[in-house]
This record gives sequence, structure tokens and C-alpha cells, in this order.
Amino acid sequence: MLSLGNVFDYDDLHNFMRRVNERLSDAQQNPEYEMEMKLDGLAVSLKYEYGHYVQAVTRGDGQTGEDITQNAKTIRNLPLWLAEAKDIALLEVRGEVLMPKAGFERLNRLAEENGDKTFANPRNAAAGSLRQLDPAIAASRPLAFYGYSVNQGLPETIETQSAALAWIKQLGFTISAVEVVANPRAAQAYYESIIETRAELPFEIDGTVIKVNSLALQQQLGFLSREPRWATAYKFPAETVMTRLKDIEWQVGRTGQITPVGKLEPVKVGGFTVSNVTLHNFGEIQRLDVRAGDIVSVHRAGDVIPKVTRVWQDQRPDDSKPVELPSTCPVCDSPVILPEDEALARCSGGLFCPAQQQEALIHFVSRRAMDI
Repeated sequence: MLSLGNVFDYDDLHNFMRRVNERLSDAQQNPEYEMEMKLDGLAVSLKYEYGHYVQAVTRGDGQTGEDITQNAKTIRNLPLWLAEAKDIALLEVRGEVLMPKAGFERLNRLAEENGDKTFANPRNAAAGSLRQLDPAIAASRPLAFYGYSVNQGLPETIETQSAALAWIKQLGFTISAVEVVANPRAAQAYYESIIETRAELPFEIDGTVIKVNSLALQQQLGFLSREPRWATAYKFPAETVMTRLKDIEWQVGRTGQITPVGKLEPVKVGGFTVSNVTLHNFGEIQRLDVRAGDIVSVHRAGDVIPKVTRVWQDQRPDDSKPVELPSTCPVCDSPVILPEDEALARCSGGLFCPAQQQEALIHFVSRRAMDI
């Protein structure tokens, strides 16, 4: 299962469509596009054999996912028998499992009443529910499945993405709203209409998805290593909030790099509660002139990684002091080295440093290394 590329404004969108046209013949120029909401949940693949539900897996790393067959089976709107697909040997439907806002609020209310830990946002709640070892817990959670593509078993008479979604809706699947557009201006208008109604939707979304509508053209356009050439996510602008930077701590990485981490007064950004923020390196601290006690603006870059975008120096406390790079490693006390004209400081302790030992071990067993 591949991921999607991103565009963030009208120029990006126009460039995406231009790249599509560059790969098409003159007769195929300016194809129709299908647009839908980008649901903020967990991507899963469902398999049906002769109409019977047989398997559900998560995206995982794109090649190997987690088997969630029993947990997904408990999702109330997920059909377990497709009468109209009883003659199809293997049907694969992909989509998103999410937790509607109302169900998420009920779940957190119940957790608070029982003294349990609450979930930070509906996406985490949905992902955590599907990864439970006990299907009874998943069954108690208010999950929903929304289909967005058919990857195997689609009747040959269906020639477009929009028709494929209409077909799985007829089979019994829930899908999000679909719009077919002819050009960048129409795509932008749909995107802006979704932004206006976003707060009223029963579930969280983080943008729209735009796909070439013709399935034949999708095949012709093909794929990059991690994403299709015929589809992209048109993401919403990152939400920015203000909060206080309480302190700056230093972490030591696998290669000895000393990384500053900002400790924030917890604040909600784009549905997530953020209490830590990366400051990247000592050079970034100097560039921003950020200090402990400052009021800062924070957004989630690409809706993922929290980042400081502005320091409100006019609200700085009178007793604030510039941040100094530690002269010794905060873990092993070895000298910290910062080469001239560089921004990256490093602990010189090597594998004598317990932090580097630990990070090296974590890297060794990780998916990108030994995959233990």
C-alpha cells in the first residue's frame, strides 16, 4: 500500500496537473479528476472471497502490515457478506478506519469517569482500537470504515474511480462525498468548500484527495517508488497556536548528535495535544533566538511534526537569558564538539555514552535495520 504525495496551495495543485499532462498524449490532455475528503484514520485493506470477508490488514510499512482481521470484523458498518460480489474470486477494497467525533468524545468521557488514560485524538483512538489483542475491546469502540478504492476484483465494465466508488457503495460500503472536476479552478473550489464545512463534519479530515478519474489513465501514468503519479493529497493549511516554551532539554542521538527539545505548556494543535517540540539543532536556536520562558507560535509541519515558527520577543520575560550549548554531554559528561561554521553539536563519547549505546541498539533492531 503506497502513500500519497502532498500539495499545499493552488500553485502546487496546478503543477501536479501539469505533470500529469506531460505524461499524456495530446488526445488525453486535461483529464477529469475525482476528488474526495482525506479522512484522518488508519488505512486498511479488506479481502473478500466469493463475497465472504476473509482478511483485514493495516498499511504497516507499505509492504508488511498487521493482521487485524478479527478486530475489523467488529466494525459496525463493515459488511461481512457481499451478495452482489458472490461470483468474484477475490475482491480487495481499501479504505480508512476512523472514529467519528461524537464517539471519540463519549469514549474519552467514559475513560475519565473510570480514571483511565484518555486518547489525544480520534486517529490515535481508532489505531489503538484496531491493534488491541482482544476483539471485544475493538467491538466496544465506535469505529467506522470508509472505502476509497478497489485494488482487485473490479468488474471490467467500470472505467472510472468515481464509478468504482459508486459500485462499492452499492455493495454495502460507506464512502465519503465524491466530486468529479475538470480543471484546477474547479478542484480549488471543491477544496475551499470542504474547508468551509470541515467543522460540521462528523469525522476529522486533514485535506482532500485528488485522483485522475480514468482507471486506464491511472495505469498508464503509473507509480513512483512510494506514491502514485495520478493522485495526490491537497492538505489543509497547518494550524498555528501560541503557547509558552517552559524549558529546553538536550537529547543525545545514535551518532552522538545533541538535539535541543522544547518543553511546552501543553496545547492542542490540529487535534493533537503537543507538549514537546523539536528545535533541530543549536544553529536553529540561534536563528530563532528562542529562550526558555518565551511565548512561541507552534504548528504541526505537514500536519505531523510540531515546529516553532515564531518567537514573540515583545512578550519575553525580563530575566530571560540566551540558550548556551552544554559543554559536556548531559548523559556521559564527555566533551561536546561543535565544529566551526556548523550547527550540529555532538557528544564525543561514542559508544562509551549510554545514550548512544541505547540509540544504537534501538536502530539495530528497527525495521530499517535487522527488523526484529
